[in-house]
Amino acid sequence: MTELLASPGNPSSLHSSGRRARRQVEESREKVARALGARPAEVVFTAGGTEANNIAVKGIAWDQRDKDPKRTRILASSVEHHAILDPIEWLVSSDGFTVTWVEVTPTGEVTPDALRTALGDDPSDVAVVSIMMANNEVGTINDIAALTAVTAEYGICFHTDAVQAPAWLEVNFAALGVCAMTVSAHKVGGPHGVGALVISRSCTVTPLIHGGGQERDVRSGTLDTAGIVGFATALDVGTARRPETVARVAALRDDLVAKVAAVIPDAVFNGSIESRLVNNAHFTFPGCLGDSLLMLLDAQGVECSVGSACNAGVPQPSHVLLAMGSDAESARGTLRFSLGHSSTQADVDALIAVLPEAVERAKRAGVPRTPATAGMHS
Repeated sequence: MTELLASPGNPSSLHSSGRRARRQVEESREKVARALGARPAEVVFTAGGTEANNIAVKGIAWDQRDKDPKRTRILASSVEHHAILDPIEWLVSSDGFTVTWVEVTPTGEVTPDALRTALGDDPSDVAVVSIMMANNEVGTINDIAALTAVTAEYGICFHTDAVQAPAWLEVNFAALGVCAMTVSAHKVGGPHGVGALVISRSCTVTPLIHGGGQERDVRSGTLDTAGIVGFATALDVGTARRPETVARVAALRDDLVAKVAAVIPDAVFNGSIESRLVNNAHFTFPGCLGDSLLMLLDAQGVECSVGSACNAGVPQPSHVLLAMGSDAESARGTLRFSLGHSSTQADVDALIAVLPEAVERAKRAGVPRTPATAGMHS
């Protein structure tokens, strides 16, 4: 990437520098497609997962409604990332669509039965279904192939936000049966601000951005050659190393979970135990405010996430935990510890060394008794 950033060349230009950049983009497209079980022509590069999700949800919904005005209903799980939730809410409030939220199990999983229930007796009005492959907060993995088998019965377009998956799971776009799939570079060790929407050739999308049509007329804009090369390289390397990385990180995560349970006996482990990303450990710490605990750990050199949004400085309960059946107070007292390919045993031990004191201090601070703001899907 450093070398490419110093080299001029718009991949849409016809001069030598442009042709060189185009070759690098197309070689990267082939690498991304190979890693994801897709064809190169199905890979549309974007500026990240959020843009890809917006293209998928809005673009497919608009396209389906144009083809059949009756198709104005969108289905999504109640635990999706806000890059899915917010575009849907916008379509509902501003563009005449309706939404049905698919309920999840207490571990955050979407089942085929729950999807059938949400579709209802007459799903002919459904424009698109969007269900994430793996949850970004609690790490629960969905069986996407089983879910697309349901929507295939009705010819309904299915999109999956797979941003969390490729670093830890084998992802085969062709075998999943989806129309579109979102991936992001920084989740596989690549640069920020780059991603892709993998779109089946049978799926048509109304573009959000016009002006050049550089990516199959789905997305316009000058491509970030250096970022795309970095994305493809990270995905290529990560895919080759995945078996060893998964085994090592899974062992670290299991050790982390066991040690947290030993030093904080009342900590609650959230999400599925069996069907879960190997790098994810998500806990509720009763009596603590997640944001306070995060800052106490951060001061000790441990970086983690609360997995919930803050609005005007007021901590809000995680919509994911609320959808899984948690009460608002518990949903505000969560932390997510995410391991990566560079994580070590020393990192786990460093967390365990400072966690008890941080939890004790957070409990002394207490949880403010302010009225909980209900999540849009609670």
